[in-house]
Amino acid sequence: MRIDSLKTTPDRAGRYWVTFDDGRKLPLYRQTVEDFGLYAGQELTEAEGERLLNAAGKMSAKMRAVRIVSAASVSKKDLQERLVRKGEDPDQAREAVAWMEELNLLDDRKTAEQVVYGCISKGYGLQRAKQALYEKRIPKELWDEVLADYPDQLEKIVAFLRARLDENADDRQVKRAVDALLRRGHSYGNIRQGLNIIARDLDEVPEDY
Repeated sequence: MRIDSLKTTPDRAGRYWVTFDDGRKLPLYRQTVEDFGLYAGQELTEAEGERLLNAAGKMSAKMRAVRIVSAASVSKKDLQERLVRKGEDPDQAREAVAWMEELNLLDDRKTAEQVVYGCISKGYGLQRAKQALYEKRIPKELWDEVLADYPDQLEKIVAFLRARLDENADDRQVKRAVDALLRRGHSYGNIRQGLNIIARDLDEVPEDY
């Protein structure tokens, strides 16, 4: 295995592209290039080539993990699944997640708290918060703890209803507002209280919840 060419400047993603004599191209990060002392015209044994490919894969997973975590709050499980979906090797994805955890860049509890805070600030109900925790692959054992002090959202429900309904609102408009609140994770009981406050017709809201 021989290196035909090695880009001396990185692309926008910080990768240095290596082209081998068989036409294959491999994106490498600077650390890997330096660790292997790579240069154009270099001959690599089969074992050296395998070590290079393995190191390149591990570094790719780590750098992608950093980018994902920098862009959004993710749990360990969520990050690993995203890496694999992006094409990273499953074993190298697990190693990247462990590496991020060792650097204290991943914390499921902190991520769970951020998710719940985001739901509260958006005026979402408890059920929507639970859905968000599920989508973020937050471990179930953390749910009760981070949701224990979830605030009452009645004030926000009332504000939502008042913004969409006036004294001329008909039953169809009321139903649309109720459906929208249900999608935001609020319970029928809380929505009923909100409707009571603005004196809306409750016929569209089931008696039992």
